[in-house]
Amino acid sequence: MIPTLIALICLCPMTVLSADTLGIKDGFTTFSTGTFTMMLVKDSQTLYSLTPTNSSFDFMPSDYMAQRADNGQNHVGDINIRARPSGTSAWTDISSVTQRSSVTALNVSGTTLAAANLAPTLNSTLLDVTRSWVVEDGILQLRFNISNPQSQAVEIGALGAPLEFNSIFTGRTTDETNNECSLIDPYIGQDAGFVQVTPLLGILPPLVLVPAASSPFEGWHFLPEVYSDSSYDYQSQTFEGYYEWQFHTLAFAQNEWASVTPWNAPTSFTLRPGQSRTYGLKFILADTIRGIENTLIHADHPVAAGVPGYILPTDQTGKLFLNYRSAVSSISVSPSGALSWTSNSDAKTTGWIGYNITPHTWGRSRLSITYADGTLQTINYYVTRDAVQVLSDLGNFLTTEQWFDDYSDPFGRAPSVISYDREVNAIVKDDPRAWIPGLSDEAGAGSWLAAAMKQYLQPNAAEVAKMEQFMTQLVNGLLQNANDTVKKSVYYYQPALVPSYNYPTTIDWGNWWSWNRAESYDTSRGYDYVHVIAAYWAMYRVARNYPALVSVQNSTWYLDQALAVVTKLTDGTVGYWEDGLMGETVLSFLLDDLTREGRTEDASLLTSRMQERFNVWSTQEFPFGSEMAWDSTGQEGVYLWSKYFGGTALATRTLNSILAYQPLIPHWGYNGNARRYWDNIYGGKLQRIERQIHHYGSGLNALPLISEFTTSPTDYFLLRLGFAGLSGPMSNIDQGGFASASFHSWEDTLKWDAYSGDYGPNFSGHSMGIGMYLIEHPDFGWQAFGGTVTSSSSTAVKVQVKDSGRRKVFIAPIAAMLKLDAGAFTAVTYNPSTHTVVITIANAAGSGAAAPNGRLVVSQTVSGQGGVGMLTPTKSPSIDAGAYTIPFSDNSATVTLSP
Repeated sequence: MIPTLIALICLCPMTVLSADTLGIKDGFTTFSTGTFTMMLVKDSQTLYSLTPTNSSFDFMPSDYMAQRADNGQNHVGDINIRARPSGTSAWTDISSVTQRSSVTALNVSGTTLAAANLAPTLNSTLLDVTRSWVVEDGILQLRFNISNPQSQAVEIGALGAPLEFNSIFTGRTTDETNNECSLIDPYIGQDAGFVQVTPLLGILPPLVLVPAASSPFEGWHFLPEVYSDSSYDYQSQTFEGYYEWQFHTLAFAQNEWASVTPWNAPTSFTLRPGQSRTYGLKFILADTIRGIENTLIHADHPVAAGVPGYILPTDQTGKLFLNYRSAVSSISVSPSGALSWTSNSDAKTTGWIGYNITPHTWGRSRLSITYADGTLQTINYYVTRDAVQVLSDLGNFLTTEQWFDDYSDPFGRAPSVISYDREVNAIVKDDPRAWIPGLSDEAGAGSWLAAAMKQYLQPNAAEVAKMEQFMTQLVNGLLQNANDTVKKSVYYYQPALVPSYNYPTTIDWGNWWSWNRAESYDTSRGYDYVHVIAAYWAMYRVARNYPALVSVQNSTWYLDQALAVVTKLTDGTVGYWEDGLMGETVLSFLLDDLTREGRTEDASLLTSRMQERFNVWSTQEFPFGSEMAWDSTGQEGVYLWSKYFGGTALATRTLNSILAYQPLIPHWGYNGNARRYWDNIYGGKLQRIERQIHHYGSGLNALPLISEFTTSPTDYFLLRLGFAGLSGPMSNIDQGGFASASFHSWEDTLKWDAYSGDYGPNFSGHSMGIGMYLIEHPDFGWQAFGGTVTSSSSTAVKVQVKDSGRRKVFIAPIAAMLKLDAGAFTAVTYNPSTHTVVITIANAAGSGAAAPNGRLVVSQTVSGQGGVGMLTPTKSPSIDAGAYTIPFSDNSATVTLSP
């Protein structure tokens, strides 16, 4: 939103740089490690450049290093310490960053490339630190040897190694950003932890950092820095900033983090007089992003693979597979009893061992695995309520606590599902960002969009009745104009036009985002249209398949309204319509429904408009931008229509882009979490540039991943990553049903934002992609993502369907996609020998309304997958708009399908 302004936002104190204390002016030393060519700044011996051998790609921001050469700026090779003499309470900050001087180079031999005593650049003599760059067994290592020169013991309470790689987008063109930059993702997993640095192209070898010796990854600390207002905008939309790998965190846990539960139990280390300890990091190059796990295994590093991931509803049993050279010695969990585990025999290949993980306690929990060699691995889980219950809670909260029915409101916001503040448990009637209380843009539309898409997935009579009021009275009246344009907000700040309204005097109304009426009523932002289309489409699905639930308008009216808004969006008069639009997967669902309803002319119109967009994209190398300088929202739409119109190369390029910013990591917060870091400025209560956990990028970017898996049903990496993204939006919903926009990842906060904000697009992605996906994995055997395999044999694999919607089942070996327009899957049995499928359907799930009949749609995403043709019911039921009508008997039905 407003890209020309966002780049000016910086939340750090402004300091104009004036000195090169790093030593850029005195030149560099170049080394070849076999895997890398690296350059060190001579004076500081910090890393200046790191390129894979025979490659020109530089993981470092070397072109910005001259502007990052002053005191207070962190580089690879720097160190930050908090220490204290034993028996004292105050921590002393020791840093190579604060006041730089040239380090004292040491003589080197053997495997050591460069070494230095850091005393000249440290601001304390409490500890001695020497640093070395070493190549051992062909692997580049950064090592810090810390020794205690005192006559008494010294406790190290915090120890961090800054990580600086080229994630600076400022001042770069789209091509430069995609070709030159990388993103940094952490697995904060103690001795098993790692950091992956993935080039944005998604096809270049990623860099992986793992611990050397006893160097646990205990914390991930954001590094505030000084910056130049004319260079690279530290902490802005074009540069998130840098973090440090923390080996110890106790000093932070006792101070800045005192009010939170950190990811890992905080530790310190005490050095006796004369004692030393070495900490370090190894720099490993993986062949591909998909190959990171295998690279770690080959490096004798512990690897974990969770099925379906690390967000577990209490009615599902998770699977955890571990691969390490040393046997598991013990497992524990914090809080006690939050999870329980038993061994399983699922693993099919040497090296892997499996566990069943049963969730018990809602919220965050940490599984600690200790191996026989003393290695500690931690995995952070998030437990939700039963999956269908989470949806029931969400729908109820949105249509009760977030229901606004004050008809005296001068902005006409009643009746509506409006933004909410969980900290004060009240509706957000006023906010300086006009869109938040104004029911549009992402952070204002988010709540009602979630409410509408929840009805698509799990319709409820009372909720549908309120959504009918909202859709027919407010959306079709005030928010959506008579010419089918959509306002940016219905709320505005212009006291002269609403003299009876009491705008809070505690709010600063002087910012650009406190729009007046003309600005709020502007209809040029194409992103806003998709939310309206999705809500109409969701209500069409309810009216079409649960006709008894609606009383104001019928399904045809809702379908007509959705089409009308699409037509306006794509007629060339609305801004951004040629960009990929968040949540626009719903347009493909709409196209499918128009086709199924026999509305050929309307389907052709929609197809031709999407073709126009694809034609433009196909002439561009990186067409998945947005209104921002860099974004992760356009990829969904670009992938969707490129795939649809046969643009395989562009679809692949777009998918690779997603792989670069949506990591597969054994941690509930980062696994499947697409990169977003500025949207709390626009939709959060705590306005801060930071890596957001499970903001709407998770749910939306999962859609291309899961879609690609259904057409490449042996690419299990895509399933694991896509399902992780689809699961993310479930964690945002609390025990009462309130859904937060995102989780704050800084370790001094670690909490859900209080605003509902722009959660809606996240849930929209979840609702359109979630299902049960059955696979036979080469390492783990039969596994169900979104379900539980209760037994398996050569003739019957039995699965209980457990996902939140229970509307979709995909059987990967035969690429069979089963969808329910009405009703809910409860069980599936697949015969691998005959490829017969038996499904059991209930008329309702959770608090959802009972369907009059089951409505089943069957397709095959890859023709003849496994040599098997299309599944059809053995007893031919009637067909309505492409769906088999399945009558219920005692609220359920069983159907057998055969090739």
